[in-house]
Amino acid sequence: MTTNTLIPTTGAPGESIPALVIAPAGTPRGAIIVVQEIFGVNPGIAQKTQDWADAGYLAIAPDIFWRQQPGIDLNPDIAEEFNIALGYMMKHDFAQGLDDMKAVIAWARAQGVGKVGLVGFCMGGKIAYETACTGLLDAAVGYYGVAIDQMLDRASGITGQLMLHIPTADGFVPPQAQAAMHAGLDGNPHVTLHDYAGLDHGFADTFGARRDEAGAQLADERTKAFFEEYVG
Repeated sequence: MTTNTLIPTTGAPGESIPALVIAPAGTPRGAIIVVQEIFGVNPGIAQKTQDWADAGYLAIAPDIFWRQQPGIDLNPDIAEEFNIALGYMMKHDFAQGLDDMKAVIAWARAQGVGKVGLVGFCMGGKIAYETACTGLLDAAVGYYGVAIDQMLDRASGITGQLMLHIPTADGFVPPQAQAAMHAGLDGNPHVTLHDYAGLDHGFADTFGARRDEAGAQLADERTKAFFEEYVG
């Protein structure tokens, strides 16, 4: 499924963020922004977006790399495509991307949905944390977010609720980074951390070799209950 909506940025006139937007059958109970991994709005992210719409939310998956190359769709199980995706992440301007995320949140609220949540994976988990720290979200969830240990000084900006899913065998988030996250966030009343013993990065992928079925189901159940409580 490709993007189907253009969301205006807060930058240059005429700039728009491509996004996949799926409306629920009835009145939305809120909005959920789904932030991709480094592989684009691929079939896995499109399915997660559809799942949130099926659960009654206005679901929005912005194309994070649109400034570099709109519409990328990469498969994490193919080594060459994985490496291409890493290249996009290395070139991504996260500060500019955060401004884009603010624009997506503003657009979502303008649809009259009430509360807005955000769920992100890998790079999207980092973006979930960054965005939660702006105080603009009612709730955010990050799955195996990278580099969060380097941004713990921002946590005071969290005014909504944040949940982070942390697989303990994550090759991209080593044990010392996980320990720093716990040390910096465990006492924060706005933050909930869940560890997944022995699981690796990507364990909640929609499809593919990285998925751990039991771990993914547990994390997704926690996320669903979290959004039901804090978004609607």
